[in-house]
Amino acid sequence: MTAAELDLAGLRNLLDRERPGLVNGPLTAELITGGKSNLTYAVTDGAASWILRRPPLGHVLATAHDMGREYRVMAALADTAVPVPRMLLPHEDPPFYLMEYVEGTVFRTPEQTAGLGRERARTISHHLVDVLVTLHAVDPATVGLADFGRPDGYLERQLRRWSQQLEASKSRDLPDLDTLVERLHSTVPRTSRHSIVHGDYRLDNTIVREDRIAAVVDWEMATLGDPLADIGLLTVYWDLSMANPHNPVGGGVTREAGFPTSDELVAYYAEQSGVEPERLPWYRAFGHFKLAVIAEGIHYRDLRGLTVGPGFDRIGELVVPLARSGLELLS
Repeated sequence: MTAAELDLAGLRNLLDRERPGLVNGPLTAELITGGKSNLTYAVTDGAASWILRRPPLGHVLATAHDMGREYRVMAALADTAVPVPRMLLPHEDPPFYLMEYVEGTVFRTPEQTAGLGRERARTISHHLVDVLVTLHAVDPATVGLADFGRPDGYLERQLRRWSQQLEASKSRDLPDLDTLVERLHSTVPRTSRHSIVHGDYRLDNTIVREDRIAAVVDWEMATLGDPLADIGLLTVYWDLSMANPHNPVGGGVTREAGFPTSDELVAYYAEQSGVEPERLPWYRAFGHFKLAVIAEGIHYRDLRGLTVGPGFDRIGELVVPLARSGLELLS
C-alpha cells in the first residue's frame, strides 16, 4: 500500500478550491507506518506539510473507519486544553480528512525510548495522564458533542459487544477468558459520570514534543461513555510493553527507559482526577478482556491465512496471560 494510491492531482484541485492559498507547489505523499487500521499519509508541497487520514483500502464496515467522526471530535476539542491537531478539511466521498502536521515523536519502540532516562520518562508519563484527565473534564455539550454517543449503559453495551466478538472468533477452549467475562458481567460498576472517551488511549497514539504531549491522535473509537475505561485500557498496553517490549501489539514503555509502573500511573490518575483508586480494578480487568478478545480475533484470522504482516502469528500467545491478569485484578 503506497502513496501512489492517493489521487494527488485531485487532492490539489480540491484544496485549491476549498482552501485557496494553502498549497503552493506539486504535492507528494508518504504512507506513515505504524497504524493497523485507518491509513495515515504525510502530504507536502515541499514547503509545508499536512496529514491525510483515510479508511483502509477495501474496508467493508464504514462505521469502523468513520472519518467524519474522527474529524468531528478533534475539531470540537480544538479550543480546549486537550492538544489535538488543527483540522483543515473534511471530505465525504471518498472519505478522508486533512489536518495540520504536528512536529514531534511517536514513541512506538524500545529503541526510541531507550535514551530517555527516568526523569524524562516520568515527565512524559505524567503529562500523558494529565491530558487524559483534561479530556475527561471537558463537558461534551459545551463543545458541541452532546449527541456524540449514548453514554447511558455504556459499560453494559461494551461488554455485550466484546462478548459477542469473542464468540464469533474463538478457535479454541479458553476457560480463563470465559471466567473473566462472567465475572465482569456480574460486577459491572455504576458509572458515576460520563465524558468524552478516546477509546484507545496509549502513548503511541500521541505525538510527544519536548517531553510533553503535543497532540492526541487516532480518535476512531471515540464516543461518550465512562471515562475510567480509558485509564483501564491504558494500563493494559502499559503492562504489556513493560513485560515484553517486543510484543506484537508494540510500545516503547520499558522499565529500562525509566517509565513508572502502571500502578503508579493509576495512582497519579486517581490523584489528579479525584477518582477513588478502589474503583479502578474492574476497568483494568475490562481492558485486559477487551485486548484479549482483539488478540483472539487476530489469532483466528491468522490461522486462516487472513493476516498480512509480521507478528500476527504470535499474537495468540497474549490471550491467556491477559485473561489471567484480568482475573487477578478482580480478585
